Amino acid sequence: METIAFRMQLDPGKRDEYERRHREIWPELASALREAGVSNYRIFLDESTHALFAILDRRDDHTMNALPDLPIMRKWWDYMADIMRTDSHNVPLQEALVPVFHLR
Repeated sequence: METIAFRMQLDPGKRDEYERRHREIWPELASALREAGVSNYRIFLDESTHALFAILDRRDDHTMNALPDLPIMRKWWDYMADIMRTDSHNVPLQEALVPVFHLR
């Protein structure tokens, strides 16, 4: 099992909508993430900068690389594109975070 973290950017004033959409996450998308080996997925918001910090665990044999090819993933990204920074294909801009400390 590996834990990874990354940062994304929410548009100002979109917190409530972002939270609402994630409370209502599509079952097909949640299943696709789990099937790809993703678990314990959390997202935190820095309200002063609108930065989103995502942390998730993934199995050693994860298939996260294939998620962008799934129609449900593409549909979710299209759905979220109006409230966060994305590239020209509506993929959320992500910046990997480097682990520097872990208290066990």
